[in-house]
Amino acid sequence: MYIESVTLKNFRNYEDRTVFFKEGLNVIIGENACGKTNLLESLYCSGIGKSPRTNKYREMIKWGSEYAYIKVTLKKRNSTHTVEFSIDSQDKKRIAIDGIPLVKLSEILGMLNIVFFSPDEMKLIKESPQERRRFADISLSQQNKKYFYSLSKYNNILAQRNKLIKESRDMKSLPQMLYGWDAQFADYGSYIVQKRYEFVEKLQTFAQKIHNEITDGKEVLALEYESNVDYGKIEDMRESFFNKLRANIEKDTNLMYTSFGSHRDDIAIKINGIDVRKYGSQGQQRTVALSLKLAEIYLFESEIGEKPVLLLDDVLSELDLSRRQKLMELSGGLQTVITCTDFDMDLPRNTILIEKK
Repeated sequence: MYIESVTLKNFRNYEDRTVFFKEGLNVIIGENACGKTNLLESLYCSGIGKSPRTNKYREMIKWGSEYAYIKVTLKKRNSTHTVEFSIDSQDKKRIAIDGIPLVKLSEILGMLNIVFFSPDEMKLIKESPQERRRFADISLSQQNKKYFYSLSKYNNILAQRNKLIKESRDMKSLPQMLYGWDAQFADYGSYIVQKRYEFVEKLQTFAQKIHNEITDGKEVLALEYESNVDYGKIEDMRESFFNKLRANIEKDTNLMYTSFGSHRDDIAIKINGIDVRKYGSQGQQRTVALSLKLAEIYLFESEIGEKPVLLLDDVLSELDLSRRQKLMELSGGLQTVITCTDFDMDLPRNTILIEKK
């Protein structure tokens, strides 16, 4: 899988431009604030269906324009496909694959698989559990459309359940009113927990090996999915999930939100037994984030039979020489698109120059 080209119209600072890519390494070079990250953002949108930088689609429209348009041409299993993504000033988006409009956003997932890494991805390690859940959810949603569907349903039910708790907390019939929601909530939630457990277990296999190479065997990386639902048969997980929801109704009523569920889970990340989320140095946290992102590439290949496209936004400046070399070595064999102000590594590459207007 690799991207052949992207055409942008009124997207961020681009009025009308087509950029061509090649298999292997593509290096986007330019001064700061010239639009390098915007270019990567357009590729990310074409794979995930949303931006890694904003939830407001209209922010991606060039100032003074009424719409923005992205068209990506890609090669996948020896066939050529197009992904078109357009946004208007009312925040409405339209997506088409090979000229056929999509009814649901989830239909875009899996067409262009993306692994994205930027300095902001350090949040994956050192910030809230939400960032680690987001990492797992984006990866799993690209690999498994049922997961994306279950996650969407789960989040909708969570919103409805919280609303009902707030509006009806003084009603004695609240437990009965929640019963139907809780059955569905447990069904989708247990599936999400099961798939996240499996994801973390598989990811760890690749991440441990990569981290060992990057640190020359000095550090042992370990991952563990943290949940109040014990991993096991899906029927047992569903029953446990449901029973804990019901047992927590009084607590949830006092708090006025749902205190139990997969939206409260986390991924433990340890180096030599030490929790790197809390006690790791900045260098260790950066190396772990890199290891997890590279491991995600190999996980994609093992699960779907194709490597994703790797997008690296200004990460080389954050790494020392040995880690930059290891990154380039481990990302060999797939299409990689890097942004930077200069590139001094002696590697075969397609160079794309972006000039500030």
